Amino acid sequence: MDGQKDLRISDLLGMQEELQEKYKGIWEPVEPERSRLQLLWLVEELGEVVSIVKKRKAEGIMEDPAVRSHFLEEMSDVLMYFTDVLLCLGVTAQEFSAAYEGKHQRNMRRDFVGEHQHYLQEEQN
Repeated sequence: MDGQKDLRISDLLGMQEELQEKYKGIWEPVEPERSRLQLLWLVEELGEVVSIVKKRKAEGIMEDPAVRSHFLEEMSDVLMYFTDVLLCLGVTAQEFSAAYEGKHQRNMRRDFVGEHQHYLQEEQN
């Protein structure tokens, strides 16, 4: 790395806990029942990311610093709501890390081409 910070999952969760504590009593509490609403907010923020990609395309994100900054801000919002969902459901950084690593290992052993061959074949007329 070039001296820039590389956040870990535990950092992200801690930052969201700090933000939730700051607005305690103003925002709804982080609890399991709120996870569905947090997911809806996540989807809304993801829609904003999609809008940037659709309107400004990859070139805009890659070449225009203002577009890139806006894209990264919206992606940060997505990640913030994602971590809120984890907090609502009591998922720890270690638990999520193990699940993510396990999924990665399963994906590395998979044959996606073979599994989805019927989608990859051209239709026969």
